[in-house]
Amino acid sequence: MGQLENLKKDLYALANKEKATLLSGFFKTAPGQYGAGDVFIGVMVPEQRKVAKEYHDLPLTDVVRLLHSKEHEYRLTALIILADQYSCAHWSVKNKIYDIYLANTKWINNWDLVDLSAPRIVGDFLVNRNKKPLTKLAHSKDLWERRIAIISTLAFIKEREYAETFRIAKILLKDDHDLIHKAVGWMLREVGKRCGHEDNDALGQVILTKFLDKYYTKMPRTMLRYAIERLSPSQKRKYMKK
Repeated sequence: MGQLENLKKDLYALANKEKATLLSGFFKTAPGQYGAGDVFIGVMVPEQRKVAKEYHDLPLTDVVRLLHSKEHEYRLTALIILADQYSCAHWSVKNKIYDIYLANTKWINNWDLVDLSAPRIVGDFLVNRNKKPLTKLAHSKDLWERRIAIISTLAFIKEREYAETFRIAKILLKDDHDLIHKAVGWMLREVGKRCGHEDNDALGQVILTKFLDKYYTKMPRTMLRYAIERLSPSQKRKYMKK
């Protein structure tokens, strides 16, 4: 039995029907919901991380096969392995993993899958490169590709590079999906957090409020609430009066 088969066997040994039912509801898998048709076997993320660590050297071809699984936990474990391999790879392998990621977004199809992997792979790869690929993703008809676009900018925010977050946010201002509203608001909030007392960097809040002053009346309510979460009570009152 090969590594991939052993990995699947190890994950399935951890399956729990009650947890699978809870996860199916939490990730909205009913018909018409954003995760419709997704299959859960009931393995929690810490357990998946342990399994992923045991199979950290799984060949990329097998990682892709795992990513193509119908089971959500298999796909998430594949992305954990992919991100971990990316983090310690030579630049040429990083490029290959980045290409693999963007070629397989069809299977990166729920918010936890995106949030765990997009900043670590797409964002990190584009930190010092042309950001044009994010424009294409932001204009995609696919919900998850749009989320990849904005969540990937977390890697730039951590490097004190905020312009791309605002650029993608503007593209997504009129998006009609709540999961995009939350994602954009979250990234805007992350920009504002860079004014926190722990790092004494006021730039984040200054440029966040400039962006809000210009666009807050056009922002969906959920997006706005997420974005202003770390602002002062008076600032919150100002922006919520629209």
